[in-house]
Amino acid sequence: MLRAFFLGFIKIHILHHAAKEPVYGLWLIEELGRHGYKMSPGTLYPVLHKLEKDRLLKSHSETVGGKIRKYYTTTNKGIRTLTRLQDKIKELIEEVMV
Repeated sequence: MLRAFFLGFIKIHILHHAAKEPVYGLWLIEELGRHGYKMSPGTLYPVLHKLEKDRLLKSHSETVGGKIRKYYTTTNKGIRTLTRLQDKIKELIEEVMV
């Protein structure tokens, strides 16, 4: 049960960071780890692919240090979704945290 809730939080976190600047898998794993989420590539990449399939993220590849790195950014649809989620998060915090 908690896993499903945390997965939702992780998706919001990804959209948030990808809206600020392009992000890639290893960076996201480390960033999410700083917030207490332990993610393996086998868990993270299907989430990224699903967000991309849903047109909330878009990706492009670059060669970095001789290796191909896939960067993700939030799409316009993803930004609109994130904005709606932020409004709901504020509402939830005001209700639950009092």
